[in-house]
Amino acid sequence: MKLLSRIEEIILVSIWRLGDNAYGMPIRDEVIQATGKDWLLGAIYGPLGRLHKNGYIDPIKGEPTAERGGRAKVFYTLTPIGMKALEEIQRVNSYLWQNIPDFSTNGSHS
Repeated sequence: MKLLSRIEEIILVSIWRLGDNAYGMPIRDEVIQATGKDWLLGAIYGPLGRLHKNGYIDPIKGEPTAERGGRAKVFYTLTPIGMKALEEIQRVNSYLWQNIPDFSTNGSHS
């Protein structure tokens, strides 16, 4: 299985965490929380498009709303392939980080 890029991983985890509320702005807010960096909303849609194209997520169009000028929100859900990709990247990250000291208390490598 192809490994996810870091932003794909962060977005997939964000979608999983948000559940039924996983659409553009809340996903962006989760990415900002996770990275500590300000992300333009447009920067989130490129990876979302790739994740959909690769079968990791499914977009679901919501009902049009007046506050959005009659436009519908697009919600995202993880597919079984998306969940499998998250399981794989979690396994890889767990392996890589085992026995590594907490850098916040000991930043040196000896």
